[in-house]
Amino acid sequence: MRLIRNLIFFSSTTLLLLSCGNESKTTAEGRQAKAPARLIEETASYAADSLTMQGFVAYSDSFEGKRPAVLVVHEWWGLNDYAKNRVRELARLGYVALAVDMFGNGQTADNPQQAMQLAGPFYENLPMAKRRFDAGLARLKAHPQVDTSKIAAIGYCFGGFIALNAAKQGTELDGVVSFHGSLGGVTPDKNLLKAKILVCHGAADGMVPEQEVAMFKKQMDSIGADYTFKAYPDSKHAFTNPNATEKGKKFNIDIAYNAEADKNSWNDMKDFFGKIFQ
Repeated sequence: MRLIRNLIFFSSTTLLLLSCGNESKTTAEGRQAKAPARLIEETASYAADSLTMQGFVAYSDSFEGKRPAVLVVHEWWGLNDYAKNRVRELARLGYVALAVDMFGNGQTADNPQQAMQLAGPFYENLPMAKRRFDAGLARLKAHPQVDTSKIAAIGYCFGGFIALNAAKQGTELDGVVSFHGSLGGVTPDKNLLKAKILVCHGAADGMVPEQEVAMFKKQMDSIGADYTFKAYPDSKHAFTNPNATEKGKKFNIDIAYNAEADKNSWNDMKDFFGKIFQ
């Protein structure tokens, strides 16, 4: 009888220990498991020039605390899916990224005529362009995840022109990257231009004449600006946009996608950010 009781006690104790051991293992594994990283995407509404601007912001929940931020300025087509996808790519790299709405009310263009109607006034009115840019920048800086001491801007085509000129007019930025952007606008002033500059230019870009390139370099050199100019072989205007070739054929404009230049210029941007955000 005593032997039976001992066997029952031993079996019960063994089951209890095994049960506790399994529970501990499961709990430990549960603590170690992490949910897959996901992007947080938000509409970023703000005001500028009595207009409601509909920006787009994204960041990844896999990074903790405040982080560097990047303002993205869209092409002359407006804040469309292409600009939003660039925001998402920056978010995956660990930045808070916000695509500014330069035209207001989320306006976009479906053809070059509409695009020029929307974008044209900004080439003529650079103070207005800076106001719209600065309003988007203020909205980005107000985001709780942003380290306001580490801010850059990138722009595509029209957006490159806008970002470069905002910096030349004195907007405080650590750096600016222009992808196939126009290089004209205000004359740079060493007392205003503080940002480091990376220009990613298509060597076969017929929309940015060689004279404009030469003048840009001459002006930047004359004030001792900290800039890097990269020209990618066989690359036309809009070389980073996968839709450029189709749009170029549709509207008979000299733009085309170049996958190699797109990849190389993006890597150059990442290296640039690695230096300015040290």
